[in-house]
Amino acid sequence: MYVISLDLGTSGFRSQLIDLEKKETVKTVITMGHPLPGGNVMDHLDFAITTGADVAHKLIIETVKEILKKFDVEPGEIKRIAVCGNPIQLSLFQNIEIRDLAYAGENKQKALGVKDVKRDARTFPANELFKDIFEMDNCEIIVPPAIKHEIGADALAMMLETDFIHQTEPCLVTDYGTNAEMALKIGDRIITASAAAGPAIEGQGIACGMLAGPGAISDVNGEGEWWRLTVLDDTMKPVKGPLVNPITGECIESCMVIPKGITGTGVISTIALALKEGLITKLPELPNGELILGNSIVITNKDVEEVGKAIGAIRAAHMTLMVESGMKYEDLTYAYMSGATGTYVDANKARHIGSVPGFVPNIVQFGNTSLGLAKKIAMDRSKLNDVIAIAKKIQADHLMMATSETFKDIYVCELATWQNGMPEDMYNQMLGMYGIPGFPGDLQKADIEKRVYRDIDDVGYMGLDIVKDIGIILEAPVVKCILCHKCEKECPEDAVIIVEREGKRFANIDSQHCLGTSCRRCVTICPEQTMNHSLLKIKERKSKD
Repeated sequence: MYVISLDLGTSGFRSQLIDLEKKETVKTVITMGHPLPGGNVMDHLDFAITTGADVAHKLIIETVKEILKKFDVEPGEIKRIAVCGNPIQLSLFQNIEIRDLAYAGENKQKALGVKDVKRDARTFPANELFKDIFEMDNCEIIVPPAIKHEIGADALAMMLETDFIHQTEPCLVTDYGTNAEMALKIGDRIITASAAAGPAIEGQGIACGMLAGPGAISDVNGEGEWWRLTVLDDTMKPVKGPLVNPITGECIESCMVIPKGITGTGVISTIALALKEGLITKLPELPNGELILGNSIVITNKDVEEVGKAIGAIRAAHMTLMVESGMKYEDLTYAYMSGATGTYVDANKARHIGSVPGFVPNIVQFGNTSLGLAKKIAMDRSKLNDVIAIAKKIQADHLMMATSETFKDIYVCELATWQNGMPEDMYNQMLGMYGIPGFPGDLQKADIEKRVYRDIDDVGYMGLDIVKDIGIILEAPVVKCILCHKCEKECPEDAVIIVEREGKRFANIDSQHCLGTSCRRCVTICPEQTMNHSLLKIKERKSKD
């Protein structure tokens, strides 16, 4: 008999098959990207509101089906599926109300007829969502609770799976990703927040970027005038990679694992090392506009800017939490880092460029906490009662960065630094003008504890499998289309194609690769303004041939 843990991450799904009797992980399956168009959770929410929650729900369900196929076990052998994620993803998965997550105002919700939505823990038969897979009630789905509608099971997971919830000294926990969830604990008070960092932190939206997976460069270190790459192997373990010259791209020592791309952590390491070695004298300018890590893998000035936006948003959110809580920066004692970026990044380099506070004396790195919590519940459903009990005890305040003037002021300084090279002394002067205390300098030394060496510490004895092509096409009619094909050429991800069928014209969009709200270049470039994303429907699954 088997159970399945499932993390509906914003950048991609992570899932594990566990042998319940042996209590062993059998196999891990991940998707390269998310089925919903967009680079972060707000893009996904916008897509669901614009196109229809039913379409978004079907996209998620179809993707989960692809994961289940990869496990290659009979449905009758699956006893339980435990699911974790943020409130938006879990709501779309269950096909429940999402408009309260999009519109915080009570008047707007009342006008829409949206009543108080409960997101308590839920257990229900799997055939409610997967009728064509689970014919009988032999399998159940378990969804852990949200604390508030803004604070989901993923935030609860990062508090429970680390030491955060039991820490007595001021501490900060962050689940690094496209929507970086975080919480600050001061005594018994917990303040939560999130920063829409965007896809660059996960290696997306940059020239040679990729999600954490086999062949991804996850770290870079100097060896004299050469740089040593660290690459993830087939089990997602970081291993010794090639030795290259970052200016010329010359490789003087190859390795068994060939780099295919670079993760967000790899880019963070590259930027930090370039700053340390003086290759960057003013952000975001690289020597000759790029660094070459061999095998046609380059980091460009634009990549530096994109990563800077993400790191700037995270740093601004961290500082806003501390400023608005009334605590002194120097009182922060622990910082917990989770998620793929929190796992693979060199914490010292992260301190250097600001994705973790440089002044915190203790840093602890964890792996995927959402998948970890789902796995515990899947293996022992009584654990859900423990999670519910703890969730009820947490009296959390939620700080909305979108409405925080402190966040806006700090983020302006971050953008000025990353995009225009504003020096540190001017940065602090600007903070003073806004009435915000200047940031302390880095500590001489930080105690860094790395508790896992892979985002998913145990991939199982059958190893890791990847759903590279989710293969879902969205289609919308384009009645006024003149076949100029400007939308196809403008799309940075080659996700759009115009087709003709029975005398009518349609836009076909690859849901996995479409950048959604953060792009929509196909909409703005169309001379006839005929592209309308609100009309998108699921057309078909692409052929796997």
